[in-house]
Amino acid sequence: MLDQIHWLAAVTVLGVLEQAYFFLQVIYARRLFGISPPKISGPPEFERIFRAQVNSSEYFPIFLALLWQAGLFFHQGLAAALGLLYLYARYCYFMGYKASSSERLTPIYFSAGVLWILIGVSALGILHFFLSHYVGLNVLQLLTA
Repeated sequence: MLDQIHWLAAVTVLGVLEQAYFFLQVIYARRLFGISPPKISGPPEFERIFRAQVNSSEYFPIFLALLWQAGLFFHQGLAAALGLLYLYARYCYFMGYKASSSERLTPIYFSAGVLWILIGVSALGILHFFLSHYVGLNVLQLLTA
């Protein structure tokens, strides 16, 4: 069983570490600009870092669910590769947003595209499972015949 999920687990751990890095960046920015919690407003430099972290946290559960569904129902290797692309795009998004609000756009569109691909492969994998398991219809076998 573990050989079927080890890549998904590794990407999950990398994602958690990335989230921790983003959290730490907010803590450092709070110290740098003298903004104590619960305040969330301050200089634009702080607000961009804060928003980048919050936005990344908001999408993280969606990413994890899609990563694991795609990996379990479609293909672990493809899901893990897409997961690494997503994490890289999110890092670029964070660093771009930290520099300027306009620098976040290309990476956020790219990461959204990766999520859509994960949605697609997840849906295909789950559909294939239901059709083969409950209806007895193996779509892959029909396509290769």
